[in-house]
Amino acid sequence: MKHSFAVNLVAALIVLCLASAGSAPAATTPEKPLSPLEQAVIGAEKSFLAAVKKGDPEFLQRTLTEDFAYVESDGQLHDRQEVIDELGDGETEITPYNFRVVAAGDNTAVVTYDAILKEPPSEDQGPPPRYQHFTSIWVKHAGEWKLKFQQTTPTHWGDW
Repeated sequence: MKHSFAVNLVAALIVLCLASAGSAPAATTPEKPLSPLEQAVIGAEKSFLAAVKKGDPEFLQRTLTEDFAYVESDGQLHDRQEVIDELGDGETEITPYNFRVVAAGDNTAVVTYDAILKEPPSEDQGPPPRYQHFTSIWVKHAGEWKLKFQQTTPTHWGDW
């Protein structure tokens, strides 16, 4: 009896080892290196997000174009000064991921990404985090990237 238990245990371990070897993750294709344009506008977007997180209205003043427009996830349109006033306080936490860039010429690019947005408790209308998709349009003026437009769209409805 003890002998058959040991044989069965060894057989089960062999089956588990073979099964796990067969289910090993496939080799992933290395990511394509970012182009200089992609590096520049993703870097600009990340700098924008860092300024929002720490509350840097001066950075926002320098980075947003004079005709900047923002469409909030509820569909409301906001102008440049409203965004500077709202985002310059450092109370918004944004965790971005899945960046993509679409070139729209040498001096214009669209950056899209997903993000987890945590609102300050005083402004939150439901349980954070909020999952959103961001779309930003960047334009190059006098050698510097400026944010011209941004829109956020909710992507996860089930938890709020």
